[in-house]
Amino acid sequence: MKKRDNELNDRRKAATDTKAAMLEKFRAAQNAPDREAKLAERAAVAAAREERHAERERQKAEEQERLKQEEAARLIAEEAAAKAEAEEREAAEKARIAHLVEYEAARKAERDRKYAARKARQK
Repeated sequence: MKKRDNELNDRRKAATDTKAAMLEKFRAAQNAPDREAKLAERAAVAAAREERHAERERQKAEEQERLKQEEAARLIAEEAAAKAEAEEREAAEKARIAHLVEYEAARKAERDRKYAARKARQK
């Protein structure tokens, strides 16, 4: 049991010494002459990091805006193509109807001519 107590006491003493050394190192760092320079350097690094972050965010926003514009342009083009296709179908349908009307008029004219010729022969 004695050996275990000594190990415990040794560990406690080592922990206490380590804490004291860390505290002394912290106090020495607080009074270091180059502390202000290190703080200024850290602030400059942080500012540069924030600037890079802001630049990335700006680029992301620009990319999203560009994608929105491309999507809008694509939709407009699709609508224009659909409208042109509908107009083309409508024009084709009108042309087909006009051709049918013309054909029927030609048939009627031919039938009337034959009828008139037959009537003329009968007289």
